[in-house]
Formats: sequence, C-alpha cells, structure tokens
Amino acid sequence: MIKYPTKKTTAVNHRNSSGKLGMSLEEDINQTNAYYLTYGLANVHKKPTPVQVVTVSYPARNKAKIVEAYYKKPSTTDYNGVYQGYALDFEAKETNHVSLFSLKNIHQHQLEHLEDVQKHGAIAFLIIRFSRYNETYLLFYHQLETFLKNNQRKSIPRTYLQEHAALITYSLTPPVDYLSVIKQALENKE
Repeated sequence: MIKYPTKKTTAVNHRNSSGKLGMSLEEDINQTNAYYLTYGLANVHKKPTPVQVVTVSYPARNKAKIVEAYYKKPSTTDYNGVYQGYALDFEAKETNHVSLFSLKNIHQHQLEHLEDVQKHGAIAFLIIRFSRYNETYLLFYHQLETFLKNNQRKSIPRTYLQEHAALITYSLTPPVDYLSVIKQALENKE
C-alpha cells in the first residue's frame, strides 16, 4: 500500500508537537523498516520496552486498563536487525532545539550498549532529527565516540552533525532511508 502525502503527512507539516517529540521520527523509521522488510532489503524492528504490569482495572469484561506498571530494566536501544549479514543497532532521537542535540537524551547504558555491539561487529549508530528544520542525520557510534572523547561536551552542535554526520533526505518511500548511508559506508570501507 502506498501512502500519498496529504497536508497532514507532508515532510514538514506532519511533525508532532513537543509533547510527542520523537514519535514522528519513530513513525517514519517504522514505515521505513516495513518498506525494507517488504522489499527484502533488511530486517529491522523496534525493540519492545520491558514493562512489569502491577495493577489492572477491569471496568468491564472487555475493557481492561493498565493502571500501574514499572520498567523491568532499562531498555537498550530503539532498533536492531540485520542488513546483508551485518547486525544493525541504533537509537532514534528527535529535538526541537535550534542549534544542538543534548546528550542528556542518550542514557549512559545506551551508550555502553552501542559501544558493546560495535565491539562485536555490529553497525551502531544514532539517527537524530532536528524537527524545526526537518533535518535527519545518521551519526555512526565511532563518530560519536570520537566526539565524546575529544570534546567532553554535554551536547552535539548541529554544525558538527552537518559536517560529520550523513544527512538523510526525506522521501515518500522509504521516509528515512538510512540503508543508503549504511550501504555507502560499507562500500567506502571495502
């Protein structure tokens, strides 16, 4: 099924308010992953967050409602999968900030996870969207790691991403074609 753009779903107009920040990027990535799966390009899925349900309300037999739940353990990254024999593992983040991406948005255990999967041969990266500009970047973990070691900063300037990360241009199918960046990086590596 092809979803044609409407006023609500154009690249610039379909971004959510800051109250649902990150959801439009995740929606775009989920659509992209569905496209990749449909066409046999890659198999990448969003990881479920492990939750322990504590209390459920049953106002009616068919209307159960979770009232109280807790995270069982910290989640690692948002997505993982495989592309042409390479493991992929990445985190997707969105910001409304004008000139930087705060590193507070990435938890220490997520950074450790990305470092660990990279050590084991996976392609580890971040997808960062500046929603005000409708710019989406792919930053490989080794680039982030170099940035963290060299700068000891609390944020990544947008200018750094413009210079060092790969800009992923929006398209209808797929909306966030991150595999084109991965493919190019693998070709450059060979």
